[in-house]
Amino acid sequence: MSIPIHTYDAIIVGAGLAGCAAARELTEAGKRVAVLTKLHPLRSHSGAAQGGINAALSEEDSIELHEFDTVKGSDYLADQDAVELMCQKSPETIRWAEHMGAVFSRNDDGTIAQRPFGGQSSPRACFASDRTGLTLLQTMYEQALRSGVEFIDEWYVADIIYSDGKISGVVAYNIRNSDQAIYNAKAVMFATGGYARCFKISSNAHANTGDGLSIVARHGLPLEDMEFVQFHPSGLSGSGILISEAARGEGGRLLNSDGERFMERYAPSKLELASRDVVSRAIINEIREGRGVGPRKDAVYIDLVHLGKDKIMERLPELRDLAITFLGLDMIKEPILISATAHYSMGGIPVDKDGHVRKNNSEFVEGFYAAGECACVSVHGANRLGANSVLEALLFGRHVGQTISNEIDQIDLRVACEDDAVTMQSELEAILSSDGTESVPKLRDLLQQSMTDNAGAFRTKEPLAKQIEIIKELKDRFNNIAIDDHSKIFNTDLQEAIELGHMLDYSLFIVESALARDESRGAHFREDFDTRDDEKFMKHTMAYMDKGGDITLEYMDVVAGKFEPQERIY
Repeated sequence: MSIPIHTYDAIIVGAGLAGCAAARELTEAGKRVAVLTKLHPLRSHSGAAQGGINAALSEEDSIELHEFDTVKGSDYLADQDAVELMCQKSPETIRWAEHMGAVFSRNDDGTIAQRPFGGQSSPRACFASDRTGLTLLQTMYEQALRSGVEFIDEWYVADIIYSDGKISGVVAYNIRNSDQAIYNAKAVMFATGGYARCFKISSNAHANTGDGLSIVARHGLPLEDMEFVQFHPSGLSGSGILISEAARGEGGRLLNSDGERFMERYAPSKLELASRDVVSRAIINEIREGRGVGPRKDAVYIDLVHLGKDKIMERLPELRDLAITFLGLDMIKEPILISATAHYSMGGIPVDKDGHVRKNNSEFVEGFYAAGECACVSVHGANRLGANSVLEALLFGRHVGQTISNEIDQIDLRVACEDDAVTMQSELEAILSSDGTESVPKLRDLLQQSMTDNAGAFRTKEPLAKQIEIIKELKDRFNNIAIDDHSKIFNTDLQEAIELGHMLDYSLFIVESALARDESRGAHFREDFDTRDDEKFMKHTMAYMDKGGDITLEYMDVVAGKFEPQERIY
């Protein structure tokens, strides 16, 4: 069967905020660009962001304070050149989004309203009620369409075309009918989102399976800081569906089974608005020590009743609806049940501040870029502050789009051929023809439960070592899977099998990197090494996977700046 080859100036994989912003910049610069996405763009996970997007706008705030809070929140692992770029460009990014049509909530004087988030020196999260991500995503998608961006949705990108340090396109298949195609381009940008779906309780959408990271790693390219996975303090009990930090920013109080506002013990100055890793571990610790609430005693209360109906309906209407729908609890009348949920990926595809993908510590892949949650810039280091993620996706999506448009004319097109699709075709055929005895959903459940048990918010050596063996065993069992659906039309069995293969790959990166980091820093908390070790581990983990699936680790220096490491207390 002949495979069509489509040629563009640039291909963007992923249609969330980063992908849409980059595509619009490229199209406005006169470049021919296509966005490939396995979902419709408005189902991208950017739309799930609720609470806000950071920018130092008020007279009480400053860009330098935003930089300091971000670096401190990162437990000093963030690269300060990238942090400086992000914080300096954040006010301009808010104005740009507003001029594009994003409607922010307002103060009485007409200025953009800002709410406090954890780890901030001043309220700086600009918001659109509690639907900030959806408001921005709708705006960016609308304006990208208006600019003439070509969106090719429900296409699954299964591989990159990469050799000799240069990328020349991607290989994909149509989820709707299994047609295959090659997309040849001078430049490729990945904006494929995060990877917290490898844990049992997660705020991530079903589609957040880390495909982009595994695809990159299978070509021998590194992944950076994969051990740093953020657990958000407030997921709805049992499901992990996100209750935004906006709930605490507006004044929500965390209570244990004794009715105690327990954050007074863990973060006496910031309380519920300490950084996310601190609050998450406090919640989990209260539950572990027997002060949990709810039918399974695996949650704590967040009490918002004192805010009153009017404020909740103005500022938190979607959160109220979620709690009613999934818990049967109305936050206007009663506290609701929450617990920590796997939420965000600080690690990912290593890039510099302009989005160039690293081949190693000192070299870059020609024509390859990444932005958004799949990329590790690193502006978040070991722990991300709330409302910096939407900022990163939108700002760096736009910035990397501008970088590509400035560089693309100096990149020669390497013409693709049908042989470039062989790896994808082999993977699809192996899954479709396998008559094994293993079930994809069962293996996925085993992965998610074991990752939660052995590599969650609290870690020690023995469970991490055990988890490495579990993942290797699951990878062996994955080679013996069988799927029920062998049709060509919307074969979700096939897609979920491919996604599980990716999840197994990057989960091994998480655990191997976590086992080697004998310290606690940000979201990576080792109970057997419960202090930060700047002398040995003020470094980024760079992990590589060989053709046999084994992981090797190297380290890369953190980009220092004006903020010297100090004890991180709230």
